[in-house]
Parts: sequence; C-alpha cells; structure tokens
Amino acid sequence: MTAGSGVLLVLLSLSGALRAHEDLTARETCKAGFSEEGYTALISPDILQGERLLKVEFSSCLGSQGMQYETNSLDFKVGADGTVYATRELRIPSEQVAFTVTARDRRTAEQWDAVVRLLVAQTRSSHPGHKRGKKKDVTLDPSQPPRDMLLPWPPHQRSGGLRRQKRDWVIPPINVPENSRGPFPQQLVRIRSDKDNDIPIRYSITGVGADQPPMEVFSIDSMSGRMYVTRPMDREERASYHLRAHAVDMNGNKVENPIDLYIYVIDMNDNRPEFLNQVYNGSVDEGSKPGTYVMTVTANDADDSTTANGMVRYRIVTQTPQSPSQNMFTINSETGDIVTVAAGLDREKVQQYTVIVQATDMEGNLNYGLSNTATAIITVTDVNDNPPEFTTSTFAGEVPENRVETVVANLTVMDRDQPHSANWNAVYRIISGDPSGHFSIRTDPVTNEGMVTVVKAADYELNRAFMLTVMVSNQAALASGIQMSFQSTAGVTISVTDINEAPYFPSNHKLIRLEEGVPAGTALTTFSAVDPDRFMQQAVRYSKLSDPANWLHINASNGQITTAAVLDRESLYIRNNVYEATFLAADNGIPPASGTGTLQIYLIDINDNAPELLPKEAQICEKPGLNAINITAADADVDPNVGPYVFELPFVPATVRKNWTITRLNGDYAQLSLRILYLEAGMYDVPITVTDSGNPPLSNTSIVKVKVCPCDENGDCTTVGAVAAAGLGTGAIVAILICIVLLLTMVLLFVVWMKRREKERHTKQLLIDPEDDVRDNILKYDEEGGGEEDQDYDLSQLQQPEALEHVLSKAPGVRRVDERPVGAEPQYPARPVVPHPGDIGDFINEGLRAADNDPTAPPYDSLLVFDYEGSGSTAGSVSSLGSSSSGDQDYDYLNDWGPRFKKLADMYGGGEED
Repeated sequence: MTAGSGVLLVLLSLSGALRAHEDLTARETCKAGFSEEGYTALISPDILQGERLLKVEFSSCLGSQGMQYETNSLDFKVGADGTVYATRELRIPSEQVAFTVTARDRRTAEQWDAVVRLLVAQTRSSHPGHKRGKKKDVTLDPSQPPRDMLLPWPPHQRSGGLRRQKRDWVIPPINVPENSRGPFPQQLVRIRSDKDNDIPIRYSITGVGADQPPMEVFSIDSMSGRMYVTRPMDREERASYHLRAHAVDMNGNKVENPIDLYIYVIDMNDNRPEFLNQVYNGSVDEGSKPGTYVMTVTANDADDSTTANGMVRYRIVTQTPQSPSQNMFTINSETGDIVTVAAGLDREKVQQYTVIVQATDMEGNLNYGLSNTATAIITVTDVNDNPPEFTTSTFAGEVPENRVETVVANLTVMDRDQPHSANWNAVYRIISGDPSGHFSIRTDPVTNEGMVTVVKAADYELNRAFMLTVMVSNQAALASGIQMSFQSTAGVTISVTDINEAPYFPSNHKLIRLEEGVPAGTALTTFSAVDPDRFMQQAVRYSKLSDPANWLHINASNGQITTAAVLDRESLYIRNNVYEATFLAADNGIPPASGTGTLQIYLIDINDNAPELLPKEAQICEKPGLNAINITAADADVDPNVGPYVFELPFVPATVRKNWTITRLNGDYAQLSLRILYLEAGMYDVPITVTDSGNPPLSNTSIVKVKVCPCDENGDCTTVGAVAAAGLGTGAIVAILICIVLLLTMVLLFVVWMKRREKERHTKQLLIDPEDDVRDNILKYDEEGGGEEDQDYDLSQLQQPEALEHVLSKAPGVRRVDERPVGAEPQYPARPVVPHPGDIGDFINEGLRAADNDPTAPPYDSLLVFDYEGSGSTAGSVSSLGSSSSGDQDYDYLNDWGPRFKKLADMYGGGEED
C-alpha cells in the first residue's frame, strides 16, 4: 500500500495518556499491590481465544508464591505472570471494555484490585476476503503516522474509479487521569487530516471545556493539531467532556466534517469517606440477645462508586467501656448496621457505650484506602428486670377513730430500674386485712413511697387495730423470665386510738304527726340521743338549738319534748304543714362533744279560720240586668275545712234583701246583683255572710263596698256617673270650676299691677339738690397688684390690650374678664337740673341697676380675686389705722338723707357727745 493510492490510514495512539500514570506508580519499598491502579490497552474489535492483551504487574514482599489472580469477567483471565488474555474468540461491538483484576494472597486472605480498560481501535481487513477466525491485520506500513496521532476523518479516494464509500470511523474515548501533576499543558493526542499534505489546514475544538465554561480546560495547536489538557482534572467536579474537532483551510472553508471527541476523567482515590453525622445516637434494650439491631451509620465517598475508590467498608475501632466484654457490638462492613454480638447488656451496670466506627474506601483496604471515623453513642434502655422490694418486712401506724384522709404510715421500697419510669413507679395493693375498705395506698410520685391513707373512718368501739398485708409491683410488667421477689410483700399494723365522740340522735330527722291547736304543756315525744363511747361513763344533756316560734320545751335530762304554746298550722313558721325544731345533745367528756337532731312536727288542720269574702269593693250599674258582681271566699284552712261556701244576705237591715240578691254559681263563687229596677247612684255597704264546710262550720259577715253608677249601652259606668257615684253632685262640680276661674283672674290682675308699679318707679323723677349729688365721688381706679410675694407674676397679661382686633374677632359671649367689653354703653339716669324732693335711696337703686347692666363698667366681672400677701408681709394690718377728723367738715346733713345713711350720720355726726 502506497501513499499515491490515496488510501487514508487512521491510527490511534494514547501514549500521552498512558504516560500520565507514570508519576502515580511509585510505591513504598516492599509494599504489596499492583504497580498501577488502572491499566489501559488498545485492542482490535476482533480477538482470538488465548490472545494476549496486556500484562499487569503485582509486587509482593513475600514473592509471587501464594498469589492468585481473578477477574470479574468471564471473557478474560489473568495468568500467573499477570498476563491478561481472552478465554474465547470475541467480537467487541462497544468502544471499550472494563473489568477488575483481583490479586488474592491465599495465605493471609488479603486482596488487591486494579481496573483494566481495553480501548477498541476499529481497523479494516488487510484483504477483503480474509476468513473469520484469523487475526485481523494491524501491521503498519511505512506511511502510517506516529503513535500519538489521531486521524479521525475517513480516507479520501483519489482515483476516479467507482468504489464503495467507507463510513466514518468511531473514535474511541480519550482517558485522562484526574489530579495529574503535569507539567501543563500536557499533550493528549494529535489530530490531523490526510488533506494537510495538499493544503494547509487549521484545527480547532469546541464544546464544554474548550470554548464553553469551564473555559480553556483543553486547547489545540491550530497548525499541528496537537491537543493539550491545561490543568489537573477533578472527576468529582466533572467526569467527562464532549468536544468537537474541526478542520478548515486558511480561508476558513470547511475541509472536513466536524468529528466528536469524548474525554473521560479517570477516577483516583482522592476523597475520604464522609459520615453523614459525626455523632450517631442509638439505643438497645438491656438483656438483648446477640444479633439485635441497634443503629445504622452511613458514610459517602465522592469517588467513583463503581470502582474500589468509592467502595466503603465499615469496622469498629474501639468500644468504651469494655464491659462485660470488649466486643459487645459488631458492624456490617457493607451496610453499616450495628448489632449486638454478645449477651450481658445490663443498664444497672453500664448505661451507655461509646463506639468509634471507621469507614475506609478501596473496599476497606487499610494499606491503600482512605479512612474517616465517627462516634456512635449507644444507650442501654431500661427494662423491668428488677422487681420492687420493701426495705423492711413490717410497718406500723396509728390513727384516731373517725379520722379520714389521713396518712397513717409510709411504706418504703427499693427498685434498681430507671427512676421515674414505668419500670420504677410502684403500685401498692392491700391483699388482706381490710375487708371493709378503710384504707388505700397512694404512691408518692417523687419518693415512690406508699402512703397508707384512711378513706373510711375507723371506729375504736368496733376495731381497735388492723393487720394489713400489702404487695408492691410496678406500672410495667416484669420482663420475660423475671420472677416476683418474696420481699415484694410486707405487713402493716395500724392501731386505732379512742377519742370522745359526739352523741347522735338515732332517728334524725324525727317526724311526728298531731292536730294543731294542742294546748301548752302537752307531751309530744321523747327525742333522746345515744353516746357512742361505750367504754366511757358520760352523761348527756339536752337543749334547744333552734325553735323559731318558741313553741317547744325539752327536758335537759331525758329529752322529752312538750309544748310551750299553742301550735298553729297557719303560722308563718310552717312550711308545707311541717314545723321544724333543732335540739342539741352534749356529753361531759374532755373535751365535750355535742350532736344535733331535728324534730319535724306535721300539723293536721282543724277548722279554726272563718272564710273571708272577696272582693272588698265593686261597682254595678244603677239598673239591673246590665251586669253583676262575682264574689268568692278565701279560707286559711285546707280541705275539707274550706269550700263549698254558702253566701247569704243578712235580714238586718231590711233594705239589704230589698235592694240586693245573691245567686249561687258553684261551690266557691256566687253573684251579687240588684233586686229592684233602679237604684240611685252612690256608694253602698252590702253585708254578706259566708260559711265554710268545716266540722263544725265557721261563718263570717263581711262588708262589700258597691259603687252604683249610670252605665252606657255596654254596661260601663260613664264619667259623670262615676263622679256622681263618688258623692259629688252637679252643683258641687260647677262650684269647683267657678273657684278655679276666680283664682286665675286674681293672679292675672296681680301681675298687671306689678308691671304698672314697676313702670311708675322708672318714670319717677329724683327729688334731690344737684349740689348734694354724691355720684361724682364714685371714681374708677386701676386694679391693685399682688402683695410682696406676688411680684414675680407677669401682670401685663391681665391688662387691657392696646388693639381691639382680637376682641372683636371673638365668638359671641366669649370675652376676658379683665378686658373692657366693646359695645353700646347703657344710659345712666339723668341728673335733674332742678332738685326735687324725693328719697335718695331711689336714686341710688336706679344707678346701681344701671351699673349692674353695664358690661363696660369696672369691675369687668362680678368677682375679683386678690392674692394672699403672705405671712411675711411688711405691711401692717389695716385695722390698726385710726380715723381722724379735722373738725372742718360738718356731717349733720347726713341725717336728712334718710334711714340708709343713718349709720354714717351716727358715726360722723354728733361728735360733741363723745
């Protein structure tokens, strides 16, 4: 085959990828294991039986004797020298084949693993007619490219003859080990087209890792086609890359179709197993059998789980405490399940175990694998394997008789199970000695003691002591195989002490029956009490405690009841014909005790109350036939001493039977109506006698006040008729109306007279000499300031403002009391030019009235408040000032001003007399 034939040869060489493993094969001297963690070889798709593919190298410190190689594939085996060969003739359709080679030491049972990957290079037969069963020709002629060259495009036919077009070759994946140390960039392969012999070609790659994030992980020399990796790979970050290779001429024209390139990152054991939790908590019952599940721990390895790098195995490193055995637990190396492996778990001895668990990859190989640890805390849970036991076989207590809800004894027990759990909480039960149920045993929730409590009062006269047998158990049942201890039963002796008990009435309440009206001094019954203290010689005395009507008397010695007054069934103290009285029985013990008893007396009714007529008042029309009066009777007695009643009109006076008649309706009701055709309107007293049906019967005559009045057509009294019936005639009514009119006329005249008098007083002129007018002596002065202690106040706030705009803008009726109001000033009475005789008092009253109605006159309000000057004022009292007169003024004219100025005349006039 020559280059001129135009046939393109494609060779795949992965020498660059294989060389990447050389820096990872170094191992310590005399350390057993494969020389490589993974082996890669290039093979043809057709393999003959027994064909040698590659050789794995294994180093052992003890030599190759005793070593055995195995694979997990039925198609490939490994010889004793490490040669990998095919067990049968194969046709490999896939791009690669991977399987695991295991080296096992038969003496120590140790094993080591390595991964073998066979990359399939698809080639053409050396002759179209070669026979199956013979090995394909992969011999390279001199025109073949070097081993690190990849020609991914199909050959181009140069001859003009018609030949079958061969399909594109499938390019095997490129494997790159992770964590390579470089140097970088590190060459992977070289890509070229056979057309580069004719024209210059530029190569490029696209895809994730090239021109897509992460960028520039891979690069290519555009001229030579050499492809490089630029930095260490991390399989856990990205396990594979898909790139496309392109070939164009110098003008950018496509020369070849793009071809797919697959790059796989070969996993290295660079990640330790990581536990999901650093501390795991589990529990197991004490006394559990071997093989009991406890908990599961889990660790994950980020490395490839299909290889030994990601296969995690577990083991227990340490156990604390190592009691009763140092190997109480074991762990499933693959699942991480922790189970018990030995018996003897006892919470009362060891309550908790701390187990250190180690997870190692490389299938647990401690020489090559990476490890990590976690802590498993195993709590031994309590089971009821310890029955409660009394601390002593007998207990004793004492209780006074008739006492309840009293703790008489505390029963103490010991239980080694977990406190305050169902396995520890004690339950007490009385199994004998208390047939009447006088006692119960309650459990103290804190101390677990049994409190023997009296729930039914004990009687010293009946039982002086109790001998109880008590059993204790737990809330939870005992564990299987555990028997109740003989110390779980104890005896309790309870002594009853005697106390002075109160006497009691055997029949309480006691009921007796008798007729009312029993005279005073009648013996009714003996109401005696019993003293329960049979072993004490005591006397019982009786007295009344409650006798509302004071009808009874009791003998202090024997309790005999006699009447002190007549018993009346109709009394207010009777309820449902029963009278109740309470008596006291007291002994002479130390201290004394007493009891009470109630006596009920049922009083049988006798006919001792006459019936009362109802109603007491009524009205009827003056003409008969329009209406009638229904009458009945009320009787304080009860049947048969009540109705039916008999209603009768007395014979005296005779006018009663003449004017009125009674018609019986039934046993309890009758009708009173007029006998005559007309009866003058007015008030009439009608006597009626009513008799009951008692034995003997009682009767009573009652007066019914009947108002007779004129009626309308409906039988109702008219208004005039009602008045007339009340006793007022027409003349009286007219007289009353005339009096009312006269009274109103007098009031009106009085009001008119007062108005005229007021008007005359306003028009009367003042009779006074103008020279004697003293109004000029009334002067307006400014307000005074405060005292010496008030000088700090800002008095400017009380002064009249200079501008009045704010005053004029105020709402009507709102003004300051220290401002002069704005408005029309009232007219004061004019001073007469010519004096006229008159009373000076009228003049002053008129002026005062005008000043009171003047809102502009000072003071501006009717109340002026002056501050208290204080006790420290330097000013003296005004009362200390004396009055003096020069003697030049004559005040005798004050006597002529009338009685209002008499006081001034007496003070200033007649000075000679003093």
